[in-house]
Amino acid sequence: MLDLDVTGIAHGGVSVARHDGRVVFVADAIPGERVRARVTDASKPAFWRAVAVEVPEPSSDRRPHLWAEASIDRDPEARPGGAEFGHIVPRRQRALKRQVLAEALDRFAGGGVDAPEVAAVSDHDGGWRTRVTLHADADGHVGPYAARSHRIVPVEDLPLARPSIAAAARTLRARGEGRVELVEASDGQVRILRKAAAAREGGAGKGARRRAPRAPRPVPEVLVERAAGREFRVDADGFWQVHPEAADTLDAAVADLLADRVDPDSAHLDLYGGVGLFAATLGRLGARTITTVESSPRAIAHARENLGDLGVEAITARVDRFLADRRRDEAAARAHAGGTVVLDPPRSGAGRAVVEDVVALAPSAVVYVACDPVAFARDLGTFRARGYDVEELRAFDLFPNTHHFEVVARLVPVVGAVASVG
Repeated sequence: MLDLDVTGIAHGGVSVARHDGRVVFVADAIPGERVRARVTDASKPAFWRAVAVEVPEPSSDRRPHLWAEASIDRDPEARPGGAEFGHIVPRRQRALKRQVLAEALDRFAGGGVDAPEVAAVSDHDGGWRTRVTLHADADGHVGPYAARSHRIVPVEDLPLARPSIAAAARTLRARGEGRVELVEASDGQVRILRKAAAAREGGAGKGARRRAPRAPRPVPEVLVERAAGREFRVDADGFWQVHPEAADTLDAAVADLLADRVDPDSAHLDLYGGVGLFAATLGRLGARTITTVESSPRAIAHARENLGDLGVEAITARVDRFLADRRRDEAAARAHAGGTVVLDPPRSGAGRAVVEDVVALAPSAVVYVACDPVAFARDLGTFRARGYDVEELRAFDLFPNTHHFEVVARLVPVVGAVASVG
């Protein structure tokens, strides 16, 4: 056990302390507290990982955990994961998220960018998850993983989930190892999707895991989600925002940041476009030539149907390959000059090559929708090195009681800037 003075917050929902000059990342703590912690990983010479088990000097922002089964009173191995900020009052949660963003911008984006306050999007502390993944093991247990592990913890409640999902979860029984996804669509009905685990086989090393023989994938149910005054068809197991107010919140932010900037005569891009949420935003703003790019063929098929009235070109492709091809096509590249780009990459970010190819198209504005502050800051550093900078930055607490949040930024070319080449 270690007695630690907690001094900071790190990306990933853990706090920071020091012991004998070594950094210790501490789960279930709050900066400003003194905690007693159990070391869970001492394998790295530069830092250890630990979890708080007692709080001799608690923060005034500590509260009883929203998820009683994740309380500090329980053994750390029995605490379910997924609500790592549930012991912190909401106001402080958002302040810590802002601090994480500020530190990421300073470290990876070159500094000089002010982190905005992280705005609450609803008054509801819990009951917001419209999509929940649980796990089943060979012993018949069904539940979330324990925090920072792949060990299943049976629980009585899912306080972050929509009430209908929490109720459905209480009726679940295991049918072999695998995942169980519960999805509540706009119609309020819960779908239960079961996915079997991969089979274990020998021959490629001890404990090797190989894919089970591939069976034809059943055609997924198609749901209808509603956002921004439109209906969007999406597979039940496809991507849609998990907070019921997220799609409308992000659509409104993108529309506001691009208001009066969409030239109808230019070509506009919606990259990592999914089923077309932001392509529809561009259409509402007056864009007449819109291309949405997404690697999932089924998502693109839905996008074509969802956006049929807007004449959107929907392309199945990896974004990096699409942009490389578009950049080499001089006529196509010229069409994008003065247009806008909406960039909504996965958690890992867009990456240097994608950013450089976006800049090469010379858009008048880029709106970047980010779900990871560090990945966003890295990409922003590349944009800034190539002559684009943040004109406005917003942040939204779309995932209360977790460390996650969403950032939306407008980037524009800097007048007189000379882009470096990497």
